[in-house]
Amino acid sequence: QVYLVESGGGLVQDGGSLRLSCAASGPTTNYATAWFRQAPGKEREFVAAISWSGAMTNYAESVKGRFTISKDVAKNTVYLQMNRLKPEHAAVYYCAAATAIIGGTTSSLDGNDYWGQGTQVTVSS
Repeated sequence: QVYLVESGGGLVQDGGSLRLSCAASGPTTNYATAWFRQAPGKEREFVAAISWSGAMTNYAESVKGRFTISKDVAKNTVYLQMNRLKPEHAAVYYCAAATAIIGGTTSSLDGNDYWGQGTQVTVSS
């Protein structure tokens, strides 16, 4: 069982920045971590993913160059730095762990078997 706790969400103005954190606990095994988001009335979608070591990353095209995923291996915490935020980025952001992915990443919703509770990001125009 992997436990994921997100933090760092909140209200930010158009063009502002936020850094989300995902602190993981549980068995220390090799797995990938990802961020997804879900806006009201929309399906949950992939944002970014990072491998266990942090050496591999993967981004949705819509956030490339604007969002950066990183990992503090010692703290087993994954971060999502979000810059130049726009109202369309507002959503609940979820952290997810894919325990079947060894040494890589996955953007698949079904490929992630543990989820955090989510953190709300609101962007005012």
